[in-house]
Amino acid sequence: MLADSDTRWKWGALTAQRLVPDSSDSSDAGSADSAGSAASADSAGSGRRLDGYLLRGRATPTVRQLAEVGVRTDSLREVTGIEFVRSMERERYDVIVLSLVGGGVQAMLHGLAHAWQGATRRPVIVTGYVGVVYEKLADGLLLRHGADVVLANSRHDADRFREVYTGVGTTGDSVTECALPFLGGARYDEKARQGRKYPGGTVVFAVQPSVPDNRADRTYLLRRAVDHARRHPDREVVVKLRSKPGEHTTHIEELPYQKLIAKFGDGLPPNFRLAYGNMGEVLDTTDLLVTISSTAALESLHRSIPTAILTDLGIREPLGNHHFLGSGCLASWDELDAGYRPEPDPEWLARQGVAADGSYETAFDTARHKVSALAAAETLPALAPYYTRATAPGYLPRILQRYGFEPDGRPRPGAASADEAEVSGLRRVVRNTMRDAARGAYRHGVQRVAPVIRRMGEL
Repeated sequence: MLADSDTRWKWGALTAQRLVPDSSDSSDAGSADSAGSAASADSAGSGRRLDGYLLRGRATPTVRQLAEVGVRTDSLREVTGIEFVRSMERERYDVIVLSLVGGGVQAMLHGLAHAWQGATRRPVIVTGYVGVVYEKLADGLLLRHGADVVLANSRHDADRFREVYTGVGTTGDSVTECALPFLGGARYDEKARQGRKYPGGTVVFAVQPSVPDNRADRTYLLRRAVDHARRHPDREVVVKLRSKPGEHTTHIEELPYQKLIAKFGDGLPPNFRLAYGNMGEVLDTTDLLVTISSTAALESLHRSIPTAILTDLGIREPLGNHHFLGSGCLASWDELDAGYRPEPDPEWLARQGVAADGSYETAFDTARHKVSALAAAETLPALAPYYTRATAPGYLPRILQRYGFEPDGRPRPGAASADEAEVSGLRRVVRNTMRDAARGAYRHGVQRVAPVIRRMGEL
């Protein structure tokens, strides 16, 4: 499995685990509580070997972020795109999960297609989305076209995905409905909060790195959460953070909530706090989940936890909360302050793959059988993405160049670096130090310099 951020690592690892059951494990392969990540299945062994690769870039997760995600691999290696393709030439895998941004998937498809020219056998290529798909639908899907299996996390997504593929004259056969791989946990029981320090329950505000994208709106949401804690001293209000300052997730976070809350001074109520940690563990003690449009809402709804999608900043496409139209979960802080608890619409939940009715256990059966059949086939056709030098001559070369490839999938001259194993100890230390410094400079520019320049431009 190849991933480029913490959230995609989580999706890719758990997806690979569900698609390729471990025959040496007697537990249900679809169990939501099983931990691990997978890059491949060992076709000759009695069990499954799980190899993880991290694509080197601005969002490469830290050790802390990987630990918080809570998945494990038999091996873990950080690579460039070219190093990954070369590894796939040497290693024998049955299944490869590409858990990347769309451009990354497209680059790997072309790189692998070039590397496997003339090969009699190749691995099954699987890709998909880490959560709610509410923007760049056509762009993201066409960049993923060419994979053997494109996973859709719900019936709603599967229908939309097939429409895009058939709309450009290709087949939608690769689209396969499943569900988000990290749904699970105990069903919500309101009685479980009895005996807690705060009898009114725990309200969790799940923040997002890039939504909203400006200081005023983010400060407003934070202030409303603090005010809710003041209005309800019998409730605990928790702001669930995605990352620590300096760390990056799937999206860039220019204005971390940790820094914004520092402006509030020492007058915060005692029942208000910030929290990190695995989202599933946080939901174990959540009585109301509040967010703009985070995928955490689907995790919460799956467990029948009361869930509110905020409308305070409007229902707008850039916020992503328009995706929840018809869900029954839309609400404002004013309504929540007054005691309102949204009731989700069952039909909407079913179409979104939430599966609160218990059908989640079979959600991956079709995808699992499809991957198994493809892996058992004597031959597979050559990878054939929709984007080529003929269909997208002004777009594809820029995508591939970003990852070090020529338009035909060959490594660009000078872009290929030596594998880690071939680099001396001193060179590795120097290179890693320079890489960390570059990442630090980039993050400083995003979180410090860019906001200042933006404010100066508004004067």
